[in-house]
Amino acid sequence: MSSAPLAQRTNGKAIASLVLSILGLVGILPILGSLLGILLGHLARGEIARHPEATTGEGLAQAGVILGWVGLALNLLGIICALAVLGSMIGLGICTTAMQESSRLLLQIFLH
Repeated sequence: MSSAPLAQRTNGKAIASLVLSILGLVGILPILGSLLGILLGHLARGEIARHPEATTGEGLAQAGVILGWVGLALNLLGIICALAVLGSMIGLGICTTAMQESSRLLLQIFLH
């Protein structure tokens, strides 16, 4: 009696890692997707290393980790740039004038 070889399955966490990292990279789930992609990618790589005969997806997990870090870095860079622009607008007096006008308009809307 011969035993049939086990069919390898693609690790679900590796797939989820890649999908979430892509969603984080393109801005659909900006920081959360990247962080979850990194976490799931590392978990998937560990599972694949412990059970290489049963699961595949090392490349997917590695891509998820890399894209997760790239997405996280780009999102943080975007936040830093947005804060720099906001800070310069406040420094130039542009933002305070706009904030005063929007506050005045909101008050008018809520009072009527």
